Amino acid sequence: MIRVSCINKLDRYDPSERIQNVGGINADRSRWKLSQQEAIRWTEDPNKEDFYVEVNGDRVRVVVRISRYGNKYLTTQPDGEEQNNLLSLPECP
Repeated sequence: MIRVSCINKLDRYDPSERIQNVGGINADRSRWKLSQQEAIRWTEDPNKEDFYVEVNGDRVRVVVRISRYGNKYLTTQPDGEEQNNLLSLPECP
């Protein structure tokens, strides 16, 4: 699994437009960043590793949902704490 530790977001109402990029840190301490569209394609590919965010020491899987407007967006599986743990992550550099 690949940890998402930061995002870049826009001030938008539609959840499909809020997250611009997701990112994290590789094992070699280099940074990675993908656009939301790239991350959606990655998440939907059954041959790729899953993304996750860490919440209170637990891994919460990143999933793709469809907004009421019919657009795909990234969110996390419900964990009883936050509706969308991605939106609470710090901004990526």
